[in-house]
Amino acid sequence: MAIRLRGHHLFCLLGYRGKGYSEEFCANMTAVYETLRTKPDTVVELVRGPDDICKAYPPDKPNHCENESVYQKDRNILRHLGLDTGMNKSWSDILRIVSERAVPEDIGRLCAGCPWLPLGYCQEGVDLVRSEGRLPMLPGGPG
Repeated sequence: MAIRLRGHHLFCLLGYRGKGYSEEFCANMTAVYETLRTKPDTVVELVRGPDDICKAYPPDKPNHCENESVYQKDRNILRHLGLDTGMNKSWSDILRIVSERAVPEDIGRLCAGCPWLPLGYCQEGVDLVRSEGRLPMLPGGPG
C-alpha cells in the first residue's frame, strides 16, 4: 500500500524531529516517518492536496491544508525536484532525487513563510540526505 504525500511534505519529512501541531498529529507523522525510514522501498504516491499527513491535522487549529499558498509550495517543490502529482516512486528514489536536485539553501526559498523554517530542521534534513541518503532516527526513537 502506498503512502500518499503532497509536494511540500517531502521536505517536511526530511525535517521532522518528533514535533508537531498536536499529540495525534505527531503520532501519525511519526508512523509515516518510521515506515519510510525503516522501509525505504515503500511506494509514495504524489498527490494534489491533503494527504496521509494532513488527515491528522488537529481540528481545533486553523486549517491550512487547502490554502492556495500551500498548494503553491507543493507545486514549486515538485517542479524543483522534477516530480509531479500522480507519480508513484519508492521513498529511496525520492531521497536520491532530493540528494541530486536540492541543497539546504533551497528550503528558505521554496518553503518561505513556513512557521517551522526558522528551526532549520528541514535544511539539516536535506543536508543529511545529501551526505548519508537516509532519514535520521528520531530523538528518543527505537533505532
